[in-house]
Amino acid sequence: MCSLRRGVSHITFLYFRGLAEAAHFFEDILSLELVDDQKAAKIYRLSGNAFIGIVDEKEGHCRVQEKNAVLITLVADNVQEWYDYLVSRGVRMETPVQRPESFPVECFFFKGPGGYEFEIQRFLNKKTAERFS
Repeated sequence: MCSLRRGVSHITFLYFRGLAEAAHFFEDILSLELVDDQKAAKIYRLSGNAFIGIVDEKEGHCRVQEKNAVLITLVADNVQEWYDYLVSRGVRMETPVQRPESFPVECFFFKGPGGYEFEIQRFLNKKTAERFS
């Protein structure tokens, strides 16, 4: 029987018209480790076996959409520090740091390259936080 629990990693690929802006964002602003550079695609480590990749739409399977319905959430303990850092780097914020009534999280949203939406969040429920650490 096949199992996704062992020996498998995760890569989410985002598609762009050219990679320069996205590569700058992931390498220079988020300071992610570039794990594989395939020229038309680059893969960055988020943590452990979780990766995010960027792909030039001319070479990839998917095409850029004018409006993306994707939210990339990065879980971190230091939400306010991330907010302050990203503001200092000129990243366009969508919200201030907030604690929505409908979710037990502290978070903020910002616009990344290619119009993708990003969130930095911290789980306020200790048991939930432990599952994602």
